Amino acid sequence: MKMTFRWYGEGNDSVSLSQIKQIPGVEGLVWALHDKAAGEVWPLDEILEVKKQADQYGFHLDVVESINVHEDIKLGLSSRDQYIENYKESLRNVAKIGAKVVCFNFMPVFDWTRTDLFKELEDGSTALFYEHEKVKNMNPDDLFKQTIGSGYSMPGWEPERLDVIKDSFEAYKSVSDEDLWANLEYFLGEVLPVAEEEGVKLAIHPDDPPWPVFDLPRIIVSEKAVERYLSISDSPSHCITLCSGSLGANPQNDIPKIIRRFSSRIAFAHIRNVRRYDNSDFIETSHRTQDGSVPIDDVVKAYHETGFTGYARPDHGRHLWNEDCRPGYGLYDRALGIMYLWGLWDAYELTKENEVK
Repeated sequence: MKMTFRWYGEGNDSVSLSQIKQIPGVEGLVWALHDKAAGEVWPLDEILEVKKQADQYGFHLDVVESINVHEDIKLGLSSRDQYIENYKESLRNVAKIGAKVVCFNFMPVFDWTRTDLFKELEDGSTALFYEHEKVKNMNPDDLFKQTIGSGYSMPGWEPERLDVIKDSFEAYKSVSDEDLWANLEYFLGEVLPVAEEEGVKLAIHPDDPPWPVFDLPRIIVSEKAVERYLSISDSPSHCITLCSGSLGANPQNDIPKIIRRFSSRIAFAHIRNVRRYDNSDFIETSHRTQDGSVPIDDVVKAYHETGFTGYARPDHGRHLWNEDCRPGYGLYDRALGIMYLWGLWDAYELTKENEVK
């Protein structure tokens, strides 16, 4: 397991590279050009600038999260081909500095959905919270304004998208789940050959949460959906990002089982815990198994047992000790999460060694 840490870039993150360097076992940064809108080509000179910054601290840039997919591609519009060509060019450019994995998603309009960015937990920390009933009765515009009002740029919630959100919802009224699957297959048919040629693994992120939101289609939501997705191609570049928090919001998704079944196709592991409620609400918690509903101890065990050598990161964390940070991306809880994950991994290593003896 290769440990990484998400970083939003110089001047765009409350966390510095010198702080990340002090977290044991972190080898690389999960990065992106966050100022680029979906559909734009990522210029090589800007990519090289990020590499220059990472090199100063000895971090690799093997994992990109995310090169966002333009909405016209998801909608299957005639204009998609140019945006797909731009996507290919971005893949070629990130490959030039050694990128090995590109995480992406195929969620319409919203990349992820939460109703509260700083919901207080019983210990006084705060975390991202999803209130199911509130989403059912909420105006999408209001949710969008609330999220972009956090003071930090939020992937998938760029302020400029507010101007087109109504048009986007209108466009998706005629798009079914099967339409979205067909548009995804078309996209993959175009970009996978380029990814394979460049030695890059394209790793789709599950939908967050894994059910329809605002009546928009959602398709990467379950073990069955992962199976269908992976059956589209046997290319070595056709992979998944397994997010324990996204899929884990639905109690029907057995995350350790999914890992054990598809481990060889998991290029990137997002390890996150959530506490589920019977009414479909959920809140993000510490990574510790006992604090949430996802058995993180068994999640890590599944990766260890299957010989996982891919990339992992502590996904979202709580906001601790009055930290001023991007929602879900505080330094302290993600650093604590890494040490918990390493503790589990090391324990399984020791058990394995003792069994051999």
